[in-house]
Amino acid sequence: METSYLHSFLLVVESGSMSEAARRLNITASAVAQQIRTLEREFNVTLLARAGRTVLPTPAGHRLAQRAPLLLRELTETKATVHSEDTAGELLIGTINTAMHSLLPDILARFVQKCPEVKVFLQSGTTRDLYQAVQQGDLDAAICLYPSFPLAKTFDWTLLREEPLVLLAPSRLAGQDPHALLRTQPLIRYDRSLGGGQLADRYLHAAHIAPQERFELSSLVAIAMMVDRGLGVSLVPDTALPLLDSQRVVRIPLPLQSQARRFGAMWLRSSARLPLIHQLVDCARRVVALRGGPRNAPPTG
Repeated sequence: METSYLHSFLLVVESGSMSEAARRLNITASAVAQQIRTLEREFNVTLLARAGRTVLPTPAGHRLAQRAPLLLRELTETKATVHSEDTAGELLIGTINTAMHSLLPDILARFVQKCPEVKVFLQSGTTRDLYQAVQQGDLDAAICLYPSFPLAKTFDWTLLREEPLVLLAPSRLAGQDPHALLRTQPLIRYDRSLGGGQLADRYLHAAHIAPQERFELSSLVAIAMMVDRGLGVSLVPDTALPLLDSQRVVRIPLPLQSQARRFGAMWLRSSARLPLIHQLVDCARRVVALRGGPRNAPPTG
């Protein structure tokens, strides 16, 4: 049985919609439907039934939905046990690019001091990709944003930083009105397919600002360099990127309240590597305490 199909089935049951499950999985609704049909053939029973605009589990589907999380948890633990001799002392961490270029090096430096024998593997990706990789057992934990959808109950999460929007502008424009700059200066957009870019887009709409768009890209480091070169201004989350301090740019607070980007760590509660994950999270909390940013729990140990 393809375990990813069970994940898809659970998402459909949780959301009540194949379209919503497909959106979260970043695949087509027809692909999700095909996976469900494959499961129904394997179990030789109908698992889902349509009720108006929603999809509900049949009695057999309810029984599978109750059993599937345990099956997936047992499979993850079995994988860890089977490979324990080869992978003992290893930790697979997913990360978004912003973390890779800001807090993660300091977090790993502290983690290596505490756990010098652990071999760490890093994988970068979007928050959605990392969520799926953790859910499927391909990653032990992820340093990323809180997803745009509620976390499944099998996950644990700790908040490291809340990052409100700020205006990045060339140093020569320090002290000027941020809304006036957004209306008169070319805008270097933060990619709207990302959470931070969507927050910026909502702010512009709320402030009734139609900017002069010049570029759109996903790298905050590159955006800061382009602002430094005088190519425009940018509306971005106030990250912990140290590279921003070396550029000739200023962070200008915004007059309107904006939703903050939530940055933290997530992992499966049933992970076979919980002790190492907890060590990593404790290191992350301590680094954030030194670098600045709210925490939802104090460091331990």
